Amino acid sequence: MKNDVLQNELKDLLGDRFSNSTSVRANYAGGEDVFDPILSKAVVFPQNNEEISSILKLCSKYRTPIIPFGTGTSLEGNVVGNVNGITISLEKMNKIINVNEEDFDCRVQAFVTRKQLNEELKSKGVFFPIDPGADASLGGMTATSASGTMAVKYGTMRTVVLGLTIILANGDIIKTGTRSKKTAAGYNLTNLFIGSEGTLGIISEIQLRLSPIPESIMSAICQFEDLESAVLTAQQVTQYGIQIARIEMLNKDQMDISIKYSNLENLEIKPTLFFEFHGSENSNNESIAIVESISDENNGSKFKWAKTTNERNKLWQARHDAYYSVKAEKNNIKVYTTDICVPISNLVEAIKFAETEIQNYGLRAPMVGHVGDGNFHVAIQYDPKDKDSYKIIREFSDKLIQKAIDLEGTITGEHGVGMHKKEYLVKQHADNLPYMKLIKKSLDPNNIMNPGKIFD
Repeated sequence: MKNDVLQNELKDLLGDRFSNSTSVRANYAGGEDVFDPILSKAVVFPQNNEEISSILKLCSKYRTPIIPFGTGTSLEGNVVGNVNGITISLEKMNKIINVNEEDFDCRVQAFVTRKQLNEELKSKGVFFPIDPGADASLGGMTATSASGTMAVKYGTMRTVVLGLTIILANGDIIKTGTRSKKTAAGYNLTNLFIGSEGTLGIISEIQLRLSPIPESIMSAICQFEDLESAVLTAQQVTQYGIQIARIEMLNKDQMDISIKYSNLENLEIKPTLFFEFHGSENSNNESIAIVESISDENNGSKFKWAKTTNERNKLWQARHDAYYSVKAEKNNIKVYTTDICVPISNLVEAIKFAETEIQNYGLRAPMVGHVGDGNFHVAIQYDPKDKDSYKIIREFSDKLIQKAIDLEGTITGEHGVGMHKKEYLVKQHADNLPYMKLIKKSLDPNNIMNPGKIFD
């Protein structure tokens, strides 16, 4: 009865932007993760902050769970539905509110995607550098503290978010942060909500720091006989302090898949590093000379350069498509992804450990890494009907997680916790969890905001 009353009130508020049809609910039932989709009771499509506030007030009144939904590209069960809840799609919140190129910042609504924003910015001499593999929404990227291939130079979402508009569980609308480059005004509530995965409130607007488009952009590929040599090269380049924009690693299995999926030419099926240099032409040439020397010392191949913008874009699109290439290789499979990140000095040890355990378990495991910042992913295909194969993969994952913690790293560098890594969060932050839960209880006393995500 309670649910019927709520749905009628939401229909009155939103009209045809409320749907409880099975097909619509199925489209918003989960992300690109290993979990079976769960259909919420209904999906709603607000188009401004005030409507989100009204929806949350109603859901708070009836103690109904709320699941915020962006583009649905999350990998850890962050947006799986709730059988008793309402999913809030933010897809109508897709406006670029303003761009201040002279101050290198902008403000956007939550569903603006990174590609949409950069298309708008390209004539203004600035760009937005955070680039996860998917064309994710900036609200979702903020909610999961996403990063991507350029974190080694430009940082993560925590680096570039200056402020937020957030709608809390009780419907209150708050704004955090400022447009200024720094502030010492009280608690940093902006960072509290970055990575909160919709469990504390709904992020509806984001103030973002932008970067100037570099004078010179140069991209190259270098291939190695073994994975350890490739990773050691990346580690040494980073430790040398070279100003490099991206260092991405693909292991042999991933190169095999990517060459076919992305039609890459003149490349061998070997461990490979993708490099990109941003700066002046002179500074890039100086950096390139050092990187080539380090690669030579580790028996790397001669650099293969992307000679045109189209070649460069194809190269990086292949890297961004790595997850999708693994998923597309076979029909009716799921892909289990790991996401550990370790201090750069421990990266070789972490990847060697992963490679050894992959062999011990007899897994075929494509591997990619943002090796300039110590973060890498193992993507393992499996048949969801085969419970034994999932159990083996989870055992491998358990060992890799423990290794990351032993090496003073983290269980997740950029994907978040969601439902998938809750038990791993206990391993990493058992002493923090009571205080995380106190914050959750304070902001969401009825536990309606994306319940069951991050922790129970």
